[in-house]
This record gives sequence, structure tokens and C-alpha cells, in this order.
Amino acid sequence: MRLWMWVGTLFLCISTSAQAQCVKVKYYAGSCLDLALLDCSDTKSSFVHQVCYDKAKSFMVILLNKTRYPYCDIPEAIVSALIKAQSVGTYYNKNVKGNFGCRVNPAPQYPTCGC
Repeated sequence: MRLWMWVGTLFLCISTSAQAQCVKVKYYAGSCLDLALLDCSDTKSSFVHQVCYDKAKSFMVILLNKTRYPYCDIPEAIVSALIKAQSVGTYYNKNVKGNFGCRVNPAPQYPTCGC
């Protein structure tokens, strides 16, 4: 009986952790964020590798090379256009970089995760 309880607990832990994707985000107040809370899209860009967005909070996390950066109060239309752009890196440099910084617009808070 104890063995089955232990196996069940182990399975639950593995299942829960497999769904979470806790990552470090540069300049984000909590430093770590669970990407399972955002809608993420991989890109075909050599510079912008992934775009994650929380529509309800207008919050984006973008993976540039090997570093993730937060963007606050960013409209859904900008994020959608970024993901669909013929050149994601060029669109990012022209329309996102230098705008929507979380120093001006406070970043939303999410439950903490360990990374």
C-alpha cells in the first residue's frame, strides 16, 4: 500500500513539473517566471527565438539569442504582427526595442517559481 502511495505521489510531482517551464527573465522583478502562464510561440528567426504573451495583462517575454526580456503594456496587435513578420528581428528592432519597457510600465506579478 505504501509503495502505491509513493508511486502515485512521484507521478503527480513529475506530471506537475513537466507542465511548468520556469525560466529566468532579465530585468523582471521576480527574476523567474513560469512560461506555462503565457501563450508562447517559437519563431524561425536567428535572433528572436520565442515570443510569449499574456493577453489579459498585455505582458510579453521574448527570447533574444539566449536571454529572455520582459515587455509591459504591449498591445496584442504589436505582438501578433511581430510573430507574423517576414523578418521577426527587423520588426522587433523597429517596433518593440526601446518601447514598452517595464521600468516605465510596471510588470505584472505572477506566482513565484524556482529556477
